[in-house]
Amino acid sequence: MGYSYLPSPVSMAAFLVLWFCMPELAFAKTRHYKFDILSQKVTRLCHTKSILTVNGQYPGPPIVARDGDRVVVKVINHVENNVTVHWHGIRQLRSGWADGPAYVTQCPIQKGQSYVYNFTITEQRGTLFWHAHNSWLRATLYGPIIILPMRNVSYPFPKPYKEVPIIFGEWWNVDPEEVIKQALQTGAGPNVSDAYTINGLPGPLYNCSTKDIFKLKVKPGKTYLLRIINAAMNDELFFSIANHTVTLVGADASYLKPFDTDILLITPGQTTDVLLKTKPYFPNATFFMAARPYFTGQGTFDNSTTIGILEYESPPSSPRFSIKKLPLFKPSLPNLTDTSYATNFTSRLHSLATTQFPAKVPQKVDKSFFFTVGLGTTPCPKNQTCQGPMNGTKFSSGMNNISFVLPSVAILQAHYFGQSKGVYTTDFPTKTPKPFNYTGTPPNNTMVSNGTKALVLSFNTSVELVLQDTSILGAESHPLHLHGFDFFVVGQGFGNYDPIKDPPKYNLVDPVQRNTVGVPVGGWIAIRFFTDNPGAWFLHCHFDTHTSWGLRMVFIVLDGELPNQKLPPPPSDLPKC
Repeated sequence: MGYSYLPSPVSMAAFLVLWFCMPELAFAKTRHYKFDILSQKVTRLCHTKSILTVNGQYPGPPIVARDGDRVVVKVINHVENNVTVHWHGIRQLRSGWADGPAYVTQCPIQKGQSYVYNFTITEQRGTLFWHAHNSWLRATLYGPIIILPMRNVSYPFPKPYKEVPIIFGEWWNVDPEEVIKQALQTGAGPNVSDAYTINGLPGPLYNCSTKDIFKLKVKPGKTYLLRIINAAMNDELFFSIANHTVTLVGADASYLKPFDTDILLITPGQTTDVLLKTKPYFPNATFFMAARPYFTGQGTFDNSTTIGILEYESPPSSPRFSIKKLPLFKPSLPNLTDTSYATNFTSRLHSLATTQFPAKVPQKVDKSFFFTVGLGTTPCPKNQTCQGPMNGTKFSSGMNNISFVLPSVAILQAHYFGQSKGVYTTDFPTKTPKPFNYTGTPPNNTMVSNGTKALVLSFNTSVELVLQDTSILGAESHPLHLHGFDFFVVGQGFGNYDPIKDPPKYNLVDPVQRNTVGVPVGGWIAIRFFTDNPGAWFLHCHFDTHTSWGLRMVFIVLDGELPNQKLPPPPSDLPKC
């Protein structure tokens, strides 16, 4: 089975050190990787700048493993920035020390230090990704996680001829750390990126970028598995390949009931596996692959488009064609604000829900929670001029009117050693403190409270969480990511959630299983999951702007009674703050 990954000129000379400590056997393996965090000069859009990379690659190297494998990654930090790595979507069963969000499960890895992430993949198959989880470092520190089925276990769809990671990202001509630093100081919204990218390359529609284009070369009559990842910082994206239909077969490392589509919607933090069946003949044409935003906010946004090229390899007996002389087909993408298409697309996602791959949806609920999510304001500090939405304010965001403040000590460590005092409190509100018309006329008071508050749950509790968008500073979609668990999306709708009328409409048979889901603009979404994983688990918006403003919280799941239901002690090399 082959993996096609087009490296940039930087990654051509890069290396990935990996070795296996067990021979090739028919059961799970331990797969060792080494990640060196480096500073590397890269040129895009006629700008040369130093960016952070792993092993000199941008995007970073893939992690390839099978369901059931143990993965060990030694991360060595050679740069000035403090760094952590999050294995986005890996459930981290009893391995919360390896989850990666800074000041939640670990202190960052400082310059000259290293940390070994050690985890086992359990009942997951498909595509995930890894990325930095400290400030905005994930702008360049990201790469794919490819999880193959166990040996002698087949895909529940036709075996592909080749598998290809397609990773969307964003490029800034300036340092992204300076972008968010300035935004937090002024209280205004951060500057948008200069380009979107496909596998690190912006494509020909940007100035000075005619050569920086990803090309996918395919053979006629073959089936390709495209492992699509949205690693962009702040935008949901529509994606399409001109004159081609794809079949969705997976999302967030879980299988889906297959369906065909010409256009995908994928939010930051989500992955989607699709089958691309190429034309049975060699077409005398090339085809654009295009991605551009789906936007629901009220502020400044980037309406640009990143382009790649799908190019057929001509048979040896056929005359060679110059790509410049071939007709070029362009896909048609929805309008930037096409919520109707976005809603129809997400409603088609259903778990496979077979005997072999069941949908283990909680049928009964032990704990029900209601979280409002949205934007708000905080007062401007004294003797400072702020550029928030109202005079004397800064942009903020939160859940249930709490804008989460990261502590200076890792929450998981404080919890494990019973030293939470002064680090966090356990009084996160389970419902909004002051109910209002969430999607109607905004309230006069837009202020949110700051705090480091967690919500404590017993082991193996079945949870239903309703996430309600608010229109306080304008309704907006929010991609919410839950660490440590997959969840089932059992219901969603527009307007205000109705606890009487909406639950009878839930899908408890084959709802989609995810780790990241978009809360609809001006609407709500209901998810269910079991707390079968002890530890401290982050729930946050995957728009990094909103996360930086405080749209995040932490669940603390207590140990169970049995030995295999308890969080092990921290590893000896756990970084110190």
